[in-house]
Amino acid sequence: MYKFEPLLKQTLWGGDKIIPFKHLSTKIENVGESWEISGVKDNETIVASGPDKGKSLNQLVREQKEKLVGQENYERFGDEFPLLIKFIDARQDLSIQVHPTDEIAHRQGKSRGKTEMWYALEPTPGAQLYNGLKQQITPEQYKEMVANDTITDALARYEVSEGDVFFIPAGRIHAIGAGCFVAEIQQTSDVTYRIYDFKRRDKNGNYRELHTKEAAESINYTVLPNYRTEYELSKNQGTQVVSCPYFTTAVYDLNEPMTLDYSDLDSFVILIAVKGSGSLTANGDTVSFQMGDTVLIPATTTEVKVEGTVKFLETFV
Repeated sequence: MYKFEPLLKQTLWGGDKIIPFKHLSTKIENVGESWEISGVKDNETIVASGPDKGKSLNQLVREQKEKLVGQENYERFGDEFPLLIKFIDARQDLSIQVHPTDEIAHRQGKSRGKTEMWYALEPTPGAQLYNGLKQQITPEQYKEMVANDTITDALARYEVSEGDVFFIPAGRIHAIGAGCFVAEIQQTSDVTYRIYDFKRRDKNGNYRELHTKEAAESINYTVLPNYRTEYELSKNQGTQVVSCPYFTTAVYDLNEPMTLDYSDLDSFVILIAVKGSGSLTANGDTVSFQMGDTVLIPATTTEVKVEGTVKFLETFV
């Protein structure tokens, strides 16, 4: 089992929730993101402890191959780890954005697109986010609405509560709003097309770059009645909330010991603690597991015993 040193990202819009949530002693301000598990080039997370301390995630993949990620995943992704795990704390509204599908990303010269999901941690009261179109618009109307500052009128807006789940397949317009604090699970990709940024200026007084053309090619204009994932959480059993070609995610809320059986799974597993504390035991190794921890479990692990009072996300490919 592996824990990694978090990559803390200071941003113009970052808040003050990540440091205490992760029980860190550092005094960094305006931390907008903590990259928990990352194989993104130049942003790889480093093993925090144990015999492999100091190795990067991609180094582990190169050395252990299918033993770490699973046979099918290794054949599909090679030496690149397929998921990127983050915590995001938005003190201000983030820009309205969209990500391309793999197919469109390839056409645009990028290695892959980005499908992702958010699990809402405790937000500031009244926090909202945008996810999906609430009305039918054409590509021409989209360009007009960006130009005349009305694009948010076409988007579905949600007040956010702790435990809310939002799935964001590639092509869906979305934005995290001020006061939102989320765990994000996504494809390993840093391709983001900024559609609209509320006419904000950066610290040098310039507008941030928009990617109107690339975004227009990437948007899926389908309108759905509800973009929030509805689910009923049961104590002491897993509740699946997302299943897509890029990841499968479940939520667990435990107050008694449970053994997670991975004997039939050909994949690594990532467990993300979002509340409470406890421990994980696998292959004779026990690690602490408390709010803010993210743990990578190799594909060769057949079972993990979870003890304590802890709420967590489980995700694999």
